[in-house]
Amino acid sequence: MTADAGQPATTEVTVRFVGGPAHDLERALPAEPDGGPPARWVLRHPDGQGPVGADHLYERAGAYRGGWTMRFVHTYPIGMTE
Repeated sequence: MTADAGQPATTEVTVRFVGGPAHDLERALPAEPDGGPPARWVLRHPDGQGPVGADHLYERAGAYRGGWTMRFVHTYPIGMTE
């Protein structure tokens, strides 16, 4: 991502996942051109470990102090997003 004149490039933003299996997890996600996280994010293994399992859909909910929130939408059954 390129920076505007005088503005540093932002490549990641901090998000807090709200609801679902990743509730209260904070993680850096790639920044969109508007400076926020992606509109939707599919999260597998919220703890970063474990066997292949279900995928969890989160949507961008808004800004909060120092970052953004991603709201839980639903869980895809195993294999549905592949």
